[in-house]
Amino acid sequence: MKIIDGKEIANQIKEEIKKDVAALIDADKKAPHLAAVLVGEDPASQTYVNSKEKACKRIGMTSSVYRLPEATTEEELLETVDFLNKDEEVDGFIVQLPLPQHIDEDKVIQRINPAKDVDGFHPVNLGRMMLGQPAFLPATPHGIMQLLERSDIDTEGKHCVVLGRSNIVGTPVSVLMSRKAKPGNATVTLCHSRTNNLEEVIKTADILIAAIGKQEFVKADMVKENAVVIDVGIHRVEDQSRKKGYRLTGDVDFEEVSKKASAITPVPGGVGPMTIAMLLLNTYKASQNEIY
Repeated sequence: MKIIDGKEIANQIKEEIKKDVAALIDADKKAPHLAAVLVGEDPASQTYVNSKEKACKRIGMTSSVYRLPEATTEEELLETVDFLNKDEEVDGFIVQLPLPQHIDEDKVIQRINPAKDVDGFHPVNLGRMMLGQPAFLPATPHGIMQLLERSDIDTEGKHCVVLGRSNIVGTPVSVLMSRKAKPGNATVTLCHSRTNNLEEVIKTADILIAAIGKQEFVKADMVKENAVVIDVGIHRVEDQSRKKGYRLTGDVDFEEVSKKASAITPVPGGVGPMTIAMLLLNTYKASQNEIY
């Protein structure tokens, strides 16, 4: 059984970007600039944005954060998006999700200039992805594809089962896995809460991508022998034996499923680190006009 080390792979990618950024600076060119807009004080969102800032600093990118209060109106947020769209110093930016309930996330995402949409959520980028055209790919699905590629996981002709149909992970990764590409060329089944005989479908997977948002939902008896298991979920579980008082777990029962899988991602240290690495990669591409 192989542990797919997302932390190590993410660090490899960051080092590659770091060299490219250093080359820009050595040529007296501007370092890529990634901005983030954070509305409110959601702890998970703050942690992610702080990690993004540290990652930017490590590889020589410029990072800025626009911290807006929870009471920010939709119109005020849209004005911030318009400002960043026009700011020539900013190569790419993200609006951290989730947003407060009084703000329409779709409206905000659609306001972002697709050429600066390094989260890859704009309909233009998603549409180009669907067509196999150059696009900013959503960070987590893109990270999953990099994990598979850099771990030498063969996907061609394999049956890939994706658990969860969110626009952020499940749906885009199902598209990427089915595309005529490497990795890709898989036969994909996209499962969700209304899927009949869900456990039976999961058992047919050569490659299982779990993004269903349910703690340790996938048990060993659901998984085919020697399947590749990618666990996208992350859940905080109280554990007084740990210094922090909690431990992190995923959508997969790692301890039991790892005994049957040929390769598996841990939580933490699997898919999670790849998301920021892909965000940095998209920002570098935006700075070099590689997509638009």
